[in-house]
Amino acid sequence: MDFKRLMAFFAISVAIFAGWEHFFPSPKPNPAQQAAQQQTAAAPAKASAEAALAPASPITVTTDTVKAVIDEKSGDLRQLTLLQYKATGDEHKPFVLFNDGKEYTYVAQSELLDAQGNNVLKGISFTAPQKQYSLEGDKVEVRLSAPETNGLKIDKVYTFTKGSYLVNVRFDITNSNGQPVNLSADYRIVRDHSEPEGQGYFTRSYVGPVVYTPEGGFQKVSFSDLDDDAKSGKSEAEYIRKTPTGWLGMIEHHFMSTWILQPKDGQSVCTAGDCRIDIKRRNDNLYSASVSVPLAAIQAGAKAETAINLYAGPQTTSVIANIADKLQLAKDYGKVHWFASPLFWLLNQLHNIIGNWGWAIIVLTIIVKAVLYPLTNASYRSMAKMRAAAPKLQAIKEKYGDDRMAQQQAMMQLYKDEKINPLGGCLPMLLQIPVFIGLYWALFASVELRQAPWLGWITDLSRPDPFYILPFIMAATMFAQTYLNPPSTDPMQAKMMKIMPLVFSIMFFFFPAGLVLYWVVNNLLTIAQQWHINRSIEKQRAQGEVVS
Repeated sequence: MDFKRLMAFFAISVAIFAGWEHFFPSPKPNPAQQAAQQQTAAAPAKASAEAALAPASPITVTTDTVKAVIDEKSGDLRQLTLLQYKATGDEHKPFVLFNDGKEYTYVAQSELLDAQGNNVLKGISFTAPQKQYSLEGDKVEVRLSAPETNGLKIDKVYTFTKGSYLVNVRFDITNSNGQPVNLSADYRIVRDHSEPEGQGYFTRSYVGPVVYTPEGGFQKVSFSDLDDDAKSGKSEAEYIRKTPTGWLGMIEHHFMSTWILQPKDGQSVCTAGDCRIDIKRRNDNLYSASVSVPLAAIQAGAKAETAINLYAGPQTTSVIANIADKLQLAKDYGKVHWFASPLFWLLNQLHNIIGNWGWAIIVLTIIVKAVLYPLTNASYRSMAKMRAAAPKLQAIKEKYGDDRMAQQQAMMQLYKDEKINPLGGCLPMLLQIPVFIGLYWALFASVELRQAPWLGWITDLSRPDPFYILPFIMAATMFAQTYLNPPSTDPMQAKMMKIMPLVFSIMFFFFPAGLVLYWVVNNLLTIAQQWHINRSIEKQRAQGEVVS
């Protein structure tokens, strides 16, 4: 019975985890709103450049946090290396976020468009006074200048700041053509469909475009939805297409790149009119998350500037929460956000006190275990009573043999006499599932654990245990638990119960050490709790008491 209960627990866990979207789908815009948004997006759409990326003429910028490569000709941000983070696949190399190499394409682009949606500098190249820039002081500025075209003199200016992953992108515009000009600024994050390093069967997270608007909240726009749009020739992916504020970009495990339409407590760039968002698969099969920002008319002989911030870096909650409203939602906890977010908040508070993420995980596990004690206690007491009644259940099976009807009647009478609910351990387990899944995502999605040491051989809680010590301990604790659970009366089931710890522990060899540490501590606490309950119930039964 316990084997069936345990298997049901795991099956229901997987079903809930995988089927959450089916039962609790993301909110969808109403048809009228969506149609209006699509018409807006279709309006003077960008005839702008979807040209394939030309080989870069590199300008290199080095700060304490990043090494950036800007293409001098187009002004695109082509490469961005995060110097303080190690690569997922090779910890001896720094992590590369943006790249235009053979491995993958992931870049940030920006340009000015005329009233017809054409790039005003199409075919025109920028130039810069130098090829190498380094941080001296708090900021470093890179100015790219284009020759005057159609009476417009345009400079693009990148500003990098010490200790920050925020990049300010500014256009300085001088109108010398004798009449007012209407322009808009177009900002894009462009990438291909390749999977980042570290994506595995047990360690997979969302990769793709995201957008946040007050009207639609946080929305993920999957590559598959954009593929469907490209095939149908329609724009039906679900996201808000017109907004006065918000942010948009691309996310992956631990890292993100987003254009910030309104800084925290700052002014929106959409002051001249609502910004238009366009997320699509381009003709070159790259995926683009872009926003078109309307600019106020620039009078003849006047100068103007427009600037926006690009955040390209780690999803560090304490940092991104202060950059823009709701930017911390880019740290994707999936459908268990309501559980994972407060659990990470508590973990972060514990880390602020303890100063070590590993010990903070241990303390958090103890706290969660204490909060769930009433539920787990009910479950383990039910299991303990089943375990104590196992000899009588075995005797019933031997007495009635193949007479299933008589056997079931005798077992039901035994449950009644012993006050045992054979399903009494299931409901408490089910109620714990959202918390356990939420804690899993709180640990798995947190870049704060990246390169965070715990103890001795564990120097990075986001990577698997290099010597597999924690997974072996995990396997041992799971095996020990089989002796505390009610023994199965079926020999085949009994054998399976012995094999299950090995089967389930194999996947923990590939899990981040921080997650395995949580499960090891949780299992040790569970063993202690089960042992105490088993012992107390056996003592009561030895004294002739009927355990309720």
